[in-house]
Amino acid sequence: MASDALILGFDTSAAHCAAALLCGDRIIASRAEDMPRGQAERLMPLLQEMLAEAGAEWRDLTAIGVGVGPGNFTGIRISVSAARGLALGLSVPAVGVSTLEAQARPGILPAVAAPRDHVYIAPPNGDPALLPVAEAQTLAGNLGLTLDATSDPRQLAEAIARIAGQRWQTTTEPPAPLYIRPADAAPSRDMPPVLLD
Repeated sequence: MASDALILGFDTSAAHCAAALLCGDRIIASRAEDMPRGQAERLMPLLQEMLAEAGAEWRDLTAIGVGVGPGNFTGIRISVSAARGLALGLSVPAVGVSTLEAQARPGILPAVAAPRDHVYIAPPNGDPALLPVAEAQTLAGNLGLTLDATSDPRQLAEAIARIAGQRWQTTTEPPAPLYIRPADAAPSRDMPPVLLD
């Protein structure tokens, strides 16, 4: 492998499993598979296949980039836990990258589709928020931007790898999920059973 940094970026924050391998400033392999479920079982084999396709091995990696959301709660946990585990096992840094940051382009207010006709957005110089689509479109228009909630999983993984490639030397915290809203699931209201000695 060349002496350039080799960065593995991946994401499972939506109905996909996507990954990209960056060597220096060049994407040398990328993959994306649409899947509404099953990312936990598919992620590691997909990463292994992509590394093999590029003629690389796990030990060749310099750093890992991972999509931290916003998006699907379970999908985010799958990729973040995989990135943290790989970073620990390989002794390389892991860099968390927001989906909204990875989708950013000039003239666009990036958005991630959310349930019930809402979107996640991150206005320039603002905190990420969950808004109804109509409200987000109005905000984008007021900012002179176009709201865009479309995303190509392969391009997303490539952007995550590129951003991680810029940050891996200065990252000190492990990646953590970016949750903008609370989970739909709630703890049980039933009283826990009494434990007898």
